Amino acid sequence: MRRAIELAALGLGSTSPNPVVGCVILDASGERVGEGYHQRAGGPHAEVHALRAAGEQARGGTALVTLEPCNHTGRTGPCVQALIDAGITRVVYAVGDPNPTATGGAGRLRDAGVEVASGLLEDEAAAGNTAWLTSVRTSRPYVTWKYAATLDGRIAAADRTSRWITSAGSRADVHRLRAEADAVVVGSGTARTDDPHLAVRGIDGATQPLRVVVDTNATAVRPGARVLDDAARTLVAVAADLGPDATAHLPAVLRVKRAATGLDIPALLAALYDDGVRSVLLEGGPTLAGAFVAAGAVDRIVGYLAPVLLGAGPAALTDAGITTITEALRLDVTETVRIGPDLRVTAVPLPTAPVTPASKEH
Repeated sequence: MRRAIELAALGLGSTSPNPVVGCVILDASGERVGEGYHQRAGGPHAEVHALRAAGEQARGGTALVTLEPCNHTGRTGPCVQALIDAGITRVVYAVGDPNPTATGGAGRLRDAGVEVASGLLEDEAAAGNTAWLTSVRTSRPYVTWKYAATLDGRIAAADRTSRWITSAGSRADVHRLRAEADAVVVGSGTARTDDPHLAVRGIDGATQPLRVVVDTNATAVRPGARVLDDAARTLVAVAADLGPDATAHLPAVLRVKRAATGLDIPALLAALYDDGVRSVLLEGGPTLAGAFVAAGAVDRIVGYLAPVLLGAGPAALTDAGITTITEALRLDVTETVRIGPDLRVTAVPLPTAPVTPASKEH
């Protein structure tokens, strides 16, 4: 199963809106005879790749799969039927499928006389598929907020210069994050200041993510902007009430209702979800990041901290709706990694404790 989890990770960034899945086939004597992973949406699932590799040796064998085999026909047939037809007699999966259109695979396998077990390395497999699992359960994309800052939390100097705070190694690692995401999102401030490209570079075979610029009034992305080239698909998210003349210079727009300031973040994420996006890498500046945090729409934070001090300049996060220490968003640090001179810190928000009503005095 641990090998199946490793295989599943190879599909990150290229399977959306499907999950990443890995599969290992053992023959009747317990020897590994086939393995595979879901490589792209619309293509064969992990079980089919592994069964093809195993051939007749799969008959009487065991399939170990990171996710409960699917029980529906979409662009491909149900994996449960492929396992039954191949003569598999035992299936072990790590995580149950929460997707209501695909679940039920375990029951169908049992009805066909296949022994089924679940929960093996469930936490590890779920962690590898956390973006998809979150999106299924919440009907919005899983959001990773990435930022680079000095050790004192500045993303630029007082004169707004910022290239380069972190090392080349950290910047290369960001491209790995982009390659694993379905969409990369920035705001109008970043579009004006940096004219970012947002495409993946330096990773062979990477699927380019959708590039999204949140440009409420359609004034930041101008003709000739790097994000409008043909390296990847681009959407410019604008206010739904803008007239057609205001967006005539943009090749593709996503209209989203306004909030008190900027665009409504839940509505933006819902629109991206409807477009097939299941994971978002938020690379926007402090204002857009603050809007996402205030909306409760950040699932993971990846901060690249450089051993540099500036003492002044913009902070990594502003206007997050936090006004007092008791409202602070507390985090669980899940990983710290040295990348050259820098430190990459990964954290997730801690669950919010329920508010206990004050007891009445009698």
